[in-house]
Amino acid sequence: MQTLLQINVLPEIAVHEHLLKQYLATELQIEEKQITGIKINKRSIDARSKEAKIFLDLTVYINEALPEKKNYTPEYPYVKNKPVVIVVGFGPAGMFAALRLIELGIKPIVIERGKDVRTRRRDLAAINKEQIVNPDSNYCFGEGGAGTYSDGKLYTRSNKRGNLKKVLETLVAHGAKEDILIDTHPHIGTNKLPNLVTAIRQTIINAGGEILFDTRVEDFIIHDNCIKGVITQTGDKIEGLATILATGHSARDIYYLLDKKKILIDAKPFALGVRVEHQQALIDSIQYHCKTRSEYLPAAPYSLVEQVEKRGVFSFCMCPGGFIVPAATSPGEIVVNGMSPSKRDSKFANSGIVVSIELEDFKKYESFGALAGLKFQQEIEHKAFLLGGKTVAAPAQRLCDFVDNKLSASLPETSYQPGITSALLTEVLPYHISSRLQLAFKAFDKKMYGYYTNEAVLLGVESRTSSPVRIPRNSETLEHPQIKGLFPCAEGAGYAGGIISAAIDGERCAEMCFASLHHRLLNK
Repeated sequence: MQTLLQINVLPEIAVHEHLLKQYLATELQIEEKQITGIKINKRSIDARSKEAKIFLDLTVYINEALPEKKNYTPEYPYVKNKPVVIVVGFGPAGMFAALRLIELGIKPIVIERGKDVRTRRRDLAAINKEQIVNPDSNYCFGEGGAGTYSDGKLYTRSNKRGNLKKVLETLVAHGAKEDILIDTHPHIGTNKLPNLVTAIRQTIINAGGEILFDTRVEDFIIHDNCIKGVITQTGDKIEGLATILATGHSARDIYYLLDKKKILIDAKPFALGVRVEHQQALIDSIQYHCKTRSEYLPAAPYSLVEQVEKRGVFSFCMCPGGFIVPAATSPGEIVVNGMSPSKRDSKFANSGIVVSIELEDFKKYESFGALAGLKFQQEIEHKAFLLGGKTVAAPAQRLCDFVDNKLSASLPETSYQPGITSALLTEVLPYHISSRLQLAFKAFDKKMYGYYTNEAVLLGVESRTSSPVRIPRNSETLEHPQIKGLFPCAEGAGYAGGIISAAIDGERCAEMCFASLHHRLLNK
């Protein structure tokens, strides 16, 4: 017999199966030995009351064996000699586009400007320790994209756009824990992601696909408004029946290339601000209403939003138990981002706190057309670089000092490895951004009492929340309206944000690409 049950229990009960069995036996008024299995369908933290509890949606098996574990590994056909589609970029969108193309019987040739995930680590070390930024291999570019060296957050509201369950199961098949299938806010962790993306790469290669690292697209081969392939930095031509453009939000050279070739692109709104870092113990005490977090509870996250002078100010990519990292993609700029290991066991908590940026903010740059937002973004990142001392060290300010327009005489300890330099962040951020941030930080303290403290530090700038450029596409076919066979995809095209929504969009683009090719063949 199977019984469905929804319960709120103390964290230690949720963690220990023998305690959970005892609780369920009492709840169901049966003997403990009658419970032959427990399957958790959904799991989340309920911290609304004074004592945080774990919500569990369960299937309890009574005098009945648990079903066999599902095999999540799909069978991929061998496509080495099949028709070719080019995939530009090997982040989440490019990876899942390539996997879906293989499932549909098409050979993907993936072109990635950066290095494989292992070799890429050396370039990340060079940024942190030697202040050297490799424009092709950094925290944004390389195998797995920006998602590889991130928190690995898998929460998305985009499940209506595609098969969320399939994406999560594919990640499990390649090494992620099955916990991501049941947690409300699942994550993998930056220490686990490299092995996972390596496994996906191997699946693509084993199925006959190709992946070209250290290969940057510098031009498109276009005839009669139809893309026939790409040209790399070495002058090599790579041809395919179509091209899925999954380059991520920081591949600025692709936007410049599209603009130069007069391929339609649009400026789009995004968000910009700072990254704030607190002690994780403080965030735990606020969120869990306790002095010390239980060993059975994870590091507490938070989510904040405030309307300030008709603009949204909100937390972005919050990383509990995490680190702040340098995410610049070119010399002469400062960009900060956050990541967390799987255990989220750092003593720091960090989050982007950003302000919505509208098209009207780009008027100064209107001569750059669709690249106006990009120019606005670049100028602020360069200002941060100059203010930080022309190194990867980030300009920083204590939280209350920032609100009071006061230069910090000293700065607290930080997780940001390249170091921080005391500076007035109002000299980096335009007034309409900094003034809204100042008001929002005070308002946040009313929602999380203790959040507004001078022991917290702000680092500038958090500027790569999303792309400042959108590459248009047909809402039904996902094809570019001007160039046949060109499928703008995910974050770089302005249609998704985060690992899961990008992966879903990659799958959708692959499916629409397949449908387009099938239609063309039928009408030849």
